[in-house]
Amino acid sequence: MTATEQSGYAYFAGAIVPFSEAKISIATHAFNYGTACFEGIRAYWNAEQEELFVLKLREHYERLHRSAHILKMSPPLSVDEMVDVTVELLKANAFRTDVYIRPILYKADPLISVKLSGIRDDFCVFCVPLGDYFDTEKGLHMGVSPWRRVDDNAIPARAKINGSYINAALASDDARAAGFDEAIMLTPEGHVAEGSSANLFLVRGGRLITSPVSDSILEGITRGMVLELARELGFATEIRPIDRTELYVAEEMFLCGTGVQIAPVTKVDHRPVGSGRPGPMTRALQERFFAAVRGRDARYAHWLTPVYSRVAAASPGARGSGS
Repeated sequence: MTATEQSGYAYFAGAIVPFSEAKISIATHAFNYGTACFEGIRAYWNAEQEELFVLKLREHYERLHRSAHILKMSPPLSVDEMVDVTVELLKANAFRTDVYIRPILYKADPLISVKLSGIRDDFCVFCVPLGDYFDTEKGLHMGVSPWRRVDDNAIPARAKINGSYINAALASDDARAAGFDEAIMLTPEGHVAEGSSANLFLVRGGRLITSPVSDSILEGITRGMVLELARELGFATEIRPIDRTELYVAEEMFLCGTGVQIAPVTKVDHRPVGSGRPGPMTRALQERFFAAVRGRDARYAHWLTPVYSRVAAASPGARGSGS
């Protein structure tokens, strides 16, 4: 379902309102200059428990506040208030399916001026039903993009800045036009960064390897969960720079992120990855991950915020309040 088909509610201008009423001016600074930051958050429906579990909700809003600091923004709500607003919004929509949540913190004044300071900041959230972004079973064919990942001294990749995602869009669109499922992006120095909008892991010599945060990657929340799961499963892990040709000799590979979840990569630049099928480490991580996010593994209950059984605290960011 696209956002335009959404008929429920959104959080906008300090209140939960019908989705159709959540509108900005075409003169809004963020619309004209990309001066906004956002998060992508998933909530998973557990039919047996009749509960909707939001994955790493607080951690996502902590990262949003860090992105805001980079953009000289002052969020109108605290992390706790954003959590409460999101739970209330999900309840208002009464979802009984997997959901994607999109909070946006943006420069809200109608202003034509290339700057960050002295502009009012506002916060909104909308939600849409969403299943698998990629096929998590079959495996993806990736291509190394000629578009390089933005450098930290140009547009910081560790912040989820709306305007910076043109970098991902250029790479992803070119990859699909060339017959690939998605793009792998390199740093300006030629190291492997990540997918166009997802972190990347590969396996070499039985070790799970991913790029360091200093190589122009998003500091992924799902990436952190994968590293935690890997260590608990007894997999050796390594965080280090990755050369392009290591992609061609890897035994396994996968993308991870809120949207893609854990998606196997079985071919890169027309070369099979390992056997050309999702590998055993990838499958083991997928199995543990999906059990955790759907509330079927009590060891990871601390990752989850239940929606329908949670009592939200009183908050200045709740229904009908100003921002």
